[in-house]
Amino acid sequence: MSKLITCLWFVKNDGEEAVNYYIDTFKSAPGNHDAKLGDITKSPKASEEVSGRPEGSVLTAECELDGISFMFLNGGPYDSFKLNGGTSFIIECETQEEIDYFWEKLSAVPEAEQCGWCTDKFGVTWQVVPRILDEMMRDPSKADAVTEAFMPMKKIDLETIRKAGE
Repeated sequence: MSKLITCLWFVKNDGEEAVNYYIDTFKSAPGNHDAKLGDITKSPKASEEVSGRPEGSVLTAECELDGISFMFLNGGPYDSFKLNGGTSFIIECETQEEIDYFWEKLSAVPEAEQCGWCTDKFGVTWQVVPRILDEMMRDPSKADAVTEAFMPMKKIDLETIRKAGE
């Protein structure tokens, strides 16, 4: 059976810190969110010379966030492997309380905030959006008004989006 896993490369070797942070963030979130730790793999002696990582240090940390598998790889400082906003993870929220919670936990780079997008302290980009946004954007009679409402926002205001879609 095939399993799709998102692997994120961490240049500062903080993959283990990140996995613990995300598990805590999702487990503590309001609404129906789940998180669990997976395998932790340590660097073997044979990889020390090539990787520059000492034997026994954390190489990968795995977790599952809301049913999606992630692997955090402490890959080291290679410029071409830095995280950027070209890849983002969408958290669909039912309530403003969920939006506020995830925004508080995940937004760490104010200049990267726009239309529900934020970047966390590890450089991972998230879209914290109401679940109804996608539905309203597919409706041609609502799309323009909803877009005008959320474009100037940083963190999404659910009530403003709902009113725009009426």
